[in-house]
Amino acid sequence: MAKELELKYGCNPNQKPSRIFMQEGELPIQVLNGRPGYINFLDAFNSWQLVKELKEATGLPAAASFKHVSPAGAAVAVEMSETLKKIYFVDDAKLSPLATAYARARGADRMSSYGDFIALSDECDEETAFLINREVSDGVIAPSYSARALEILKNKRKGTYNVIQIDPSYRPNPIECKQVYGVTFEQGRNEIKIDESLFKEFPTQNKVLTEEAKRDLIIALITLKYTQSNSVCYAKDGQAIGIGAGQQSRIHCTRLAGNKADIWFLRQHPKVMNLPFKEGIRRADRDNTIDVYISEDEHDDVLRDGAWQQFFTTQPEVLTKEEKKAWLAQLDNVALGSDAFFPFGDNVERAHKSGVKFIAQPGGSVRDDHVIDTCDKYGMTMTFTGVRLFHH
Repeated sequence: MAKELELKYGCNPNQKPSRIFMQEGELPIQVLNGRPGYINFLDAFNSWQLVKELKEATGLPAAASFKHVSPAGAAVAVEMSETLKKIYFVDDAKLSPLATAYARARGADRMSSYGDFIALSDECDEETAFLINREVSDGVIAPSYSARALEILKNKRKGTYNVIQIDPSYRPNPIECKQVYGVTFEQGRNEIKIDESLFKEFPTQNKVLTEEAKRDLIIALITLKYTQSNSVCYAKDGQAIGIGAGQQSRIHCTRLAGNKADIWFLRQHPKVMNLPFKEGIRRADRDNTIDVYISEDEHDDVLRDGAWQQFFTTQPEVLTKEEKKAWLAQLDNVALGSDAFFPFGDNVERAHKSGVKFIAQPGGSVRDDHVIDTCDKYGMTMTFTGVRLFHH
């Protein structure tokens, strides 16, 4: 391992020189293939922390898909239904536990994950490398790679795919620094441990948390710990299904994440799963077309007369507003985490529309009473963690 690594450029091509380096000791990583850039390393180090903590908290292999220093998806290895395997395009693949976690992380928001950086909590095996190899991605970070997995990844993207190996025993200095406009900022690292011990205070009438809800709330909160704030995360079935990152208003986070969760569920509608795609259509084109199909209403001619028609063998049936509403009414038992308190009950109202039944947030708003009353209106369980998770 080296003490420093020169990079091609910084965030943008005009930002030179650029490097990563250690003030003391050696870098905790080795570049096994490719030439990762400045943003690649930001994504790699943030995503590695996320999956490392998910594995520690749940005991399950974990994976994350990062874009521009926020996760597009995060998940642990919970067995998938045949429906999920199909909408994630992995129904033809052999799935190890780690490959299952990766498929979930990548599949949650496939449009946002296009060109992502991947983090894996465990040694990358052949099954996971096989899935990574057929997606558009910038690179991967993991504690190790099997010989076959490394061979597969080294051949990806004409041999330029970025493969980083990180020392899992590395522990950073408890004080972290960064510079902004020539001024150095210093703070203690956010070492807060997220586990079930945070779920002690229940201000709502309903105080029941199922084991699945606890797991999903932990996934949501750890995901938020490494998401640009303000942020809100919807989770279900062992994975994030909607992440709203970097919004100035809390309600906009909740709406953005809720809309993504809705699209995730609508992708499982029979009409969507049976869209008459032509053979050989690329995954990215399918993802984009499905998003348009779900987003358009029955009065819009975009799908009927637009460029998307080229991907279909026949005219697809319209997915009406009434059908969407009826399908979304079945979405239930969703967990939601927020990196800071909800200032008003409008966030709970929006969350309810996407099947949220369990909420974890710090609490402490002057309008907590309004938020609690709104939860009680829908029979939700809400826990006050007392922990804020801003990340910048």
